[in-house]
Amino acid sequence: MAAKIVVGLDGSSSGNRAVDYAKKLAGQMGACELVLVYVIEWSPYSFQTPEENAERHKRREEEIEAAMSRVMQPALDGLAADGCTARGMVKHGDVADLIDRTAVQEGADQIVVARSSEGGFVKRMFGTATANLVMHASVPVTVVG
Repeated sequence: MAAKIVVGLDGSSSGNRAVDYAKKLAGQMGACELVLVYVIEWSPYSFQTPEENAERHKRREEEIEAAMSRVMQPALDGLAADGCTARGMVKHGDVADLIDRTAVQEGADQIVVARSSEGGFVKRMFGTATANLVMHASVPVTVVG
């Protein structure tokens, strides 16, 4: 059975460092699949009219499409060009919870995320979300600088 590594993406060079590190680990492990995850923070707790909910759903779908085309697909294409087995997903919700939940659902051996001062995912991630992920993850977490 092939090993799996879940990698948190953010669309910045810090996310690219996480992918590069996970690719290196995968190469050392032999048969290993990388599962890339991009999380758009999204709170389900909002009291809105049916019209507002329809607009919110439309905006959510547009965000998923944009993240797939701008962040996920280029990362997957790069990994494929390097001969790596990888797939990706974009989710809405709590960053730490969804990355951990994905790792559990996928039977991952490890989670890799990046830390930097660039903002975006890492700004969100290497604060409360990263602390929560590191402290509560169901599998080992590597934070790449």
